Amino acid sequence: MTFRTKAPLLAVSALVSAFGFARTAYADAFYLEAQSARGAGRAFSGEGADTGPSSLWWNPAAIAGIRDGSAAISATAILPKGDVIDNGTVIRRPGQAFAPVGGNGTSRDPINNGVVPSGAVAYPLTDRIAIGVSVTSPFSFTTNYEKNSWARYSADKTRLRTIDIQPSIGVAVTDWLRVGGALNVEYTDATLNNALPNVSAALPDGFQQLKGDGWDFGWTAGVQLHNDFATVGISYKSSIRHNLKGSLDISGLVGPLAGSNVSLDGAKASFNTPGQVIVAGRVRATNALTLNAQVVAYNWSKFDTIDLGAPLNTAIPENYRDSWSLAGGFDYDVTPKATIRAGVQRTKTPTQNGLRDARVPDADRWTYAAGGSYQLTSHIALDAAASYVDFSDTTIDRVTAAYAGTAAQTPIITNGFLQNAHAVVLSLGGRVTF
Repeated sequence: MTFRTKAPLLAVSALVSAFGFARTAYADAFYLEAQSARGAGRAFSGEGADTGPSSLWWNPAAIAGIRDGSAAISATAILPKGDVIDNGTVIRRPGQAFAPVGGNGTSRDPINNGVVPSGAVAYPLTDRIAIGVSVTSPFSFTTNYEKNSWARYSADKTRLRTIDIQPSIGVAVTDWLRVGGALNVEYTDATLNNALPNVSAALPDGFQQLKGDGWDFGWTAGVQLHNDFATVGISYKSSIRHNLKGSLDISGLVGPLAGSNVSLDGAKASFNTPGQVIVAGRVRATNALTLNAQVVAYNWSKFDTIDLGAPLNTAIPENYRDSWSLAGGFDYDVTPKATIRAGVQRTKTPTQNGLRDARVPDADRWTYAAGGSYQLTSHIALDAAASYVDFSDTTIDRVTAAYAGTAAQTPIITNGFLQNAHAVVLSLGGRVTF
């Protein structure tokens, strides 16, 4: 059978590859914990146990028993740096031996700078019951490699935006027990591009673009236990089953692959993002000093496959592992109006060696944070924070194949690494009572 008579199968294979590349776009590897400028200053070490709308996304019980209407808004600038470097990646075109993939062997700073906004508002219905809503963007980033990058066949440009809308209710059951529940309504919009190899290295690359979006639902529930000097918060954010529908465009393939240039509408994919168990505590050590701690467990093992609908009707294995983060920090009231805070967080990546690619390179990380608040008036406070995120060096080593399962199958043995990766994160926000 010739390449040309297999053109429909080649297009389907390219679609499978495109959705396969989408896997890390939604991974915890680039889950953005940027929902509060106040929380950022202590490395998000006590959010599930704190009160008010700034902590609503972590625990809906945070608004139970509030006395006044209140709102919080923040913006976080993320400034990442790092090098994604080829270490001998090879490609085998049909009927040929393995050869170097070619192109620029060092891609510097492929993850774009960005600004992530967030906000929340809450209002008491009674002295024990409050309602609220938060709007956040927990998964948002853009990576952009050069057209001639060594990683071009697995990653060119990736753009992901999510909007999570969380209407919530909190109830102070007793003076010491608060409970809360919420619905998470999440919109996801993604664009993923990558190059496609032609059958000869002398020919220009083809191009593939996948676009998709969808609305999906989850839930959050939590409790807080209060006494005169300590608060413990426990909450659970459910896994969300994401269902994306979009289009696939393939162009620039020539010769025997020319029949695979295609434009398809209605491509579908489904996958699970992880649930989160959040356990946090805050202890007032002195009248001025509060100590914070928080651990988050992510069951990323639920992200085991991406399920592809008709006409593909197949599944792509992902094999993510469960991960966690652990943070500690403090708040110190310098004056009745001024508070300083700091914290440190350790996060383990859910990606595994042998399964990590260049579209969203990730690694274990340490986050070091400092910040403060100032009470401008009895109703207005400002929050600011700065963080430094230090990523471990790691490998980029996921094996891929263009046109898998066809006569034109083209294996790509990826061999690269991430080094010198870090990020500066700056947050500014305000809180208002009314």
